[in-house]
Amino acid sequence: MDRELFGDDHEAYRDTVRKFLAKEVVPHYEQWEDAALIDRDVWRSAGDTGVLGLSVPEEYGGAAVLDYRFRYVVCEEVARSATTSFGVGISLHDDVAIPYIQDLGTDQQKQRWLPGMAAGTSIGAVAMTEPGAGSDLQAVATAAVAEGDRYVLNGSKTFITNGIHADVVVVVARTGQGTGSRALSLIVVEDGTPGFSKARKLRKVGLAGQDTAELVFSDVRVPRENLLGAAGDGFRQLMLHLPLERLSVAVTAMAGARAAYEWTLQYVFDRRAFGKPIGTFQNSRFKLAEMATELDITDAYVDRAVRAYNDGVLSAVDAAKAKWWATELQKRVVDTCLQLHGGYGYMLEYPIARAYRDNRIQTIYGGTTEIMKEIIGRDIEKTASRRS
Repeated sequence: MDRELFGDDHEAYRDTVRKFLAKEVVPHYEQWEDAALIDRDVWRSAGDTGVLGLSVPEEYGGAAVLDYRFRYVVCEEVARSATTSFGVGISLHDDVAIPYIQDLGTDQQKQRWLPGMAAGTSIGAVAMTEPGAGSDLQAVATAAVAEGDRYVLNGSKTFITNGIHADVVVVVARTGQGTGSRALSLIVVEDGTPGFSKARKLRKVGLAGQDTAELVFSDVRVPRENLLGAAGDGFRQLMLHLPLERLSVAVTAMAGARAAYEWTLQYVFDRRAFGKPIGTFQNSRFKLAEMATELDITDAYVDRAVRAYNDGVLSAVDAAKAKWWATELQKRVVDTCLQLHGGYGYMLEYPIARAYRDNRIQTIYGGTTEIMKEIIGRDIEKTASRRS
């Protein structure tokens, strides 16, 4: 069944992204993985090429493109080029960090931070997760105490994507008393602020080149004008912005699953055993049929979610459905594809092996599969109670 998500403009942009990745990312990617850090210079190249900051308004240096299908194109091309470590950092920057500043910032704040983020000279991060508070945002302990014209920030964050390179960090901090939803605020901390340190780059199972860090705030004095939105409104804003983050993960999962399937399709009909291509064996055909069916069906839902986001009607529940289903599908597809590669599938010279290693995190970050099901289940319960 043909997809109808993309038009001519998206395909023209795809060619731009593909050429950028082939020239600026793929030739250096293995070196960055070995060094366990993506080179900052490629961020500037991404900004120059228009791969970054698509949604940023023109007056702040962006392209003012609000059609999320262009971001989907980037995710698909990153997946096809097997440069996932690069893509994860870009997605966090564009789909998570920038929207908070773009949606909540004053004109002065936007002028201060967005141009560099659109250009790739300033890298963004969002610091939510803490060592003692994973998905439970109301358990956040990092505190920002108002003192005159400053907030004094103390606490620590972990698993922060882009943490090492980050120039602009949106920090979730407790500015009120108690554990209620009105106790949290969003405060921007800039690299180089006294007391703010990047404690260490975390070693992960996969995504070696993508920097994930622990951040520490020790009596960090931040100007009050670094508050994003209203004090005490942080939890509500997090809830409003999480659907885009989860859509971003779902789109990345579909792009990754489809790429794995395409690599495997080529492999099983090139690779011969017992005198014929292994793709002609019944087991291989059945596995390919299962994956092709699940991918096409899930594409339909995720594409619909993208259109809903473009129309401003994507709900948190629908984003949660897309996120958990697409990432679990990706996990199954990549595992099956590695099996069809046989022993070669376990060799890192093959992209399927790197995908197996790098994509396992998809069902965990941005809210685990279990948290997504809880969100959906609570909505079902609420709907049922209204009917009774």
